[in-house]
Amino acid sequence: MKLQSTTILAAIALACAPALAQQQGVSKDTILIGTIQDLSGPLAGYGKQARNGMQLRIDELNEQQGSIHGRKLKLIAEDDGYDPKKAVLAAQKLVNQDKVFIIAGHLGTAQNMAAMPVQFEKNIVNFMPITAAREMYEPLHKLKYSFAATYYDQIRQALPKMVKERNVKKVCTIYQDDDFGLEVQRGAEAGLKTIGMEVAEKTTYKRGATDFSSQVAKMKSSGCELVVLGTIIRETIGTIGEARKTGFNPVFLGSSAAYTDLIHKLGGKPMDGLFATHTVQHPYLDEASQPIRFWANKYKTRFNEDPTVFSVYGYTIIDQFIKAAQKAGPNLSTDSFVKTMDSMTFEPDMFGSPKSTYTATKRLGNDISRMSQIKDGKWVVVNDYGK
Repeated sequence: MKLQSTTILAAIALACAPALAQQQGVSKDTILIGTIQDLSGPLAGYGKQARNGMQLRIDELNEQQGSIHGRKLKLIAEDDGYDPKKAVLAAQKLVNQDKVFIIAGHLGTAQNMAAMPVQFEKNIVNFMPITAAREMYEPLHKLKYSFAATYYDQIRQALPKMVKERNVKKVCTIYQDDDFGLEVQRGAEAGLKTIGMEVAEKTTYKRGATDFSSQVAKMKSSGCELVVLGTIIRETIGTIGEARKTGFNPVFLGSSAAYTDLIHKLGGKPMDGLFATHTVQHPYLDEASQPIRFWANKYKTRFNEDPTVFSVYGYTIIDQFIKAAQKAGPNLSTDSFVKTMDSMTFEPDMFGSPKSTYTATKRLGNDISRMSQIKDGKWVVVNDYGK
């Protein structure tokens, strides 16, 4: 009888072995987090800043706050050079060789689109990618979570308010002739439609363009009073700089793609007056907010460079992962993490991020943004959420 009982128990243990198998990326004392950044390509500055922000939050947990149910975090960063093909290779390494639990804060729309199938095949969550594209949460997928209000929603919501406040009669657009630029353009059209207006003049440019004189001349001759910018850094500076030279001074409104300190650092005084939508606040070292100022100086001490919005993105992405993983409990798995995320609410933080909520059918935390303006060479918040 004893032999029979032993045999039965052994059989049960063997049958349960697959169910008790270790969750990929989660050991007794470590959780592996993968991230894919541009560390050598055109957005290497952004990628390095995002990685540093992630690492700062991980260091805080590991060195000061203890652990997540006895587990420290370890970050493994791969470089894709902002190339979708390299993003696939990076995802394959992280998922199949490093065996990470999650991929977080991947920078770039096309890069995420290329990498996600590799992750999803192995049941790896794509957590809070750094891009404001709708594809990061649509179509609905169990393994998608996104935090960034889309370029479309940013402009759709902000533009009608600006038009009404300034009694603008003619709105024009200049936008990059690709998916990014089209999202801004469509947001402008949708926003104007709500107040019975249309875009008076549409102008485009090819990615990599450096001369915007013809576009500016066209908008100036049309009498545009407000220009929506579907531009990033160089194109924002080029368009506004050309306009100032010709005496064309409409209201300029950009998306979060233009909300970077590089605009006023590289563009100088002509950039004063530019408005841009955004979700988190730029962390200046002399910021009036004491918590942001303290954080910014801590970041500079750690990495010997000033933090940026992308540093904040990286930091908050890991902070949200920590909160969800803590709540998921000691038996962390993809299923338990997803179940927890689908009931998570993240309250506003010191950087001005809005309240975010997630459910099984809502994978974008929120769709609202704030607005800042460059005043005397510095971004200053001028409108809060919903105002």
